Amino acid sequence: MSLKVSNIRRPVDEPEELLLDHLAKQLGVDAGDILKWRIVKKSLDARSRRNLRFVYSAVVELQDESSGLSRLENDSNVASWSAEPFVDPPSGEKPMPDRPIVIGSGPAGLLAGYYLALRGYRPLILERGLAVKERVSDIRTFDSGGKFDGEDNYLFGEGGAGCFSDGKLTCRMSGPDVDWVLKSFVDCGGRESITYEHRPHLGSNKLPMICRNYRRKIEALGGEYRFGCRFDSLELASDGTVVGVKTSQGNFKSSAVILGIGHSARDTYQTLHELGVPMQAKAFQLGLRIEQPQEQINQHKYGKPEYFEILGAADYTLVARGQRDLFSFCMCAGGIIIPSISEPEMFCSNGMSNSRHDSTFGNSGLVVTLEPSEFGSSHPLAGVEVQRKYEAIAFQVAGQNYFCPIQTAQDYLDERTPDTSAHYPCSYQRGTVPLDLAQVLPPVITDAIRKGLVVMDQKWRGQFLKNAMLVGPEMRGSSPVRIDRDLETRQAPGFAGLYPIGEGAGYAGGIISAAVDGLRSAKSVVAEYAHLT
Repeated sequence: MSLKVSNIRRPVDEPEELLLDHLAKQLGVDAGDILKWRIVKKSLDARSRRNLRFVYSAVVELQDESSGLSRLENDSNVASWSAEPFVDPPSGEKPMPDRPIVIGSGPAGLLAGYYLALRGYRPLILERGLAVKERVSDIRTFDSGGKFDGEDNYLFGEGGAGCFSDGKLTCRMSGPDVDWVLKSFVDCGGRESITYEHRPHLGSNKLPMICRNYRRKIEALGGEYRFGCRFDSLELASDGTVVGVKTSQGNFKSSAVILGIGHSARDTYQTLHELGVPMQAKAFQLGLRIEQPQEQINQHKYGKPEYFEILGAADYTLVARGQRDLFSFCMCAGGIIIPSISEPEMFCSNGMSNSRHDSTFGNSGLVVTLEPSEFGSSHPLAGVEVQRKYEAIAFQVAGQNYFCPIQTAQDYLDERTPDTSAHYPCSYQRGTVPLDLAQVLPPVITDAIRKGLVVMDQKWRGQFLKNAMLVGPEMRGSSPVRIDRDLETRQAPGFAGLYPIGEGAGYAGGIISAAVDGLRSAKSVVAEYAHLT
């Protein structure tokens, strides 16, 4: 029989191999009586800085069922366990004369395409940017001072924004679809531990290889990629049914179009709005990014120096409750600050870290939620215009060269104009300009950040803002738009065959949630349509 054993707390310096002995002890059996076991969850208990512990849950298969049954009655941390099955829907009966089209190869589009390929539907994946190998090279050129390319940047190209967004796989969701997605990452080059770690992380240096591996598998199964192929419009029948797409490389026929455009394809939002695709403004998060010396973060989090050797660069999660909550977002331990730009003459910040977390800096977004009622307009794209307004200001005031506005945290709190001749330490590679960051955010957001920073610093006993720099604006934490879709069919109302997915459609907030959303819409396509003829 299979049992789930929870709440196994072990010192972080204890080898994981010894977990088998602790499982056997908790179950009252010999280690030899355990036929198979695997970790299903691993998290860090950091409540005591000097006594850090890993907390495990594991699934165990016993040779003798009777010993397991006795434990079920006497130990609240032991429960019977059976895996919830992953649902593969049978193929539908509706004819599909042309292959399904996936627009965008970010996490949502990538997993949708991968599932369709596995099921024999040979998807056509259209990506406005370049393949990841060329994309990495071009991004390095930009970081060194090269020109900005609106079709080939940190946000557009193979892997989408997720390819350069740190590779965090943290997700509040659980279940067989999440497990399937994580396992697919392992099959494409991720390490096995991402399937059970509480806060799994791939690293931005690993993601390009993983994206390539997905592509090779999709192509081997009959799928096709078109890079440098920008979606321009839909081809529609008289009743609004989708019959194809118009692109920069010509027109392609299809009765099933999966729309994984990402949260920064603002020109595509406009096109869809003009076509009448139903959408609405939604709340989104915006703010600044904070950067501190990573050693400072380590010292606050770890009560013993040896913990760094075991755990690596420390991260954090902080929330300051108030009239407007301020919370950390996408904390990049041992990471760097990067640009998050999809349009020329605008600037926005983001963060990433490689798998080794080996930068001397740590950075995190500090964001506040802005509601649609505060956008100044009821237009569905009003939130996009808020983003554009402040990103354009940031570009202008920082010298019109995609330099990053920067200010010390203390100057920001004191509303003190920074010394424009000063050189502040920062991981942003292209260059920084000391500025008053109140210019690059709505006043209500500036006020909320100032109040929240005081609370966060108090939580760290005065060590959070010490040596801290602020940069910004940070505008791309979530989409300001939601494209409507039917709960059952997952298609846009009035546009049969159009499947909005992922962060760009307003239904996800990270790599895994976007990937799962894409997977589920791909399942809907399979359930409706027969195999390609």
